[in-house]
Amino acid sequence: MMVGPDKNKLYPNENIKTVCYIRNLPARANVEIGDYTYYSDNSDNPEHFYEHILHHYEFLGDKLIIGKFCAIAEGVTFIMNGANHRMDGLTSYPFNIFGGGWEKVTPTLDQLPFKGNTVIGNDVWIGQQVTIMPGITIGDGAIIASNSTVTKNVEPYSIVGGNPARLIRKRFSDKLIGLLSKVQWWNWDEHKLFQHLELLVSGCDEEELQRLLQED
Repeated sequence: MMVGPDKNKLYPNENIKTVCYIRNLPARANVEIGDYTYYSDNSDNPEHFYEHILHHYEFLGDKLIIGKFCAIAEGVTFIMNGANHRMDGLTSYPFNIFGGGWEKVTPTLDQLPFKGNTVIGNDVWIGQQVTIMPGITIGDGAIIASNSTVTKNVEPYSIVGGNPARLIRKRFSDKLIGLLSKVQWWNWDEHKLFQHLELLVSGCDEEELQRLLQED
């Protein structure tokens, strides 16, 4: 019996070639993607996703880490730490990259702002044309509205939007969010996931979540 799409295929639905499971793209250094996370893009090249990870240089060591079951819309851009300029001088202008002797003021890595890894949790929905700045953490279950610029961390199960992105509302009560963080349905095996699909898409109350915790 089928209990879901093949998570190891690039196209989970062969009839929809605009949606791919990006974990199954050719691997890139310092990019980690969870199972079932998809990217939607109207281009005919699924690797177009990588073109939206900007200023990501392996020697800096920062990672883009995206969890499981995320929905990433077309045009989402991740700005990585390589975009940063030195800011402790009188100017932020990057003289060193233009040569002609200016490379004598090439900064060391510890002189550059470094915000750390960019981490997207599980079950995160990111709308079209969103920009995510370096070192941001977006919590599980969050929703980012289209055309937003995310400059600060986003709490789990929050809806944010705007430029800069601000909290619109929380999706659930704090107690329900706490229970969901313990249930972690994205870590279920494919059989348990299939068994509880109706619950996941329709919502449940605190008692049902408590029962799910007891199942484990």
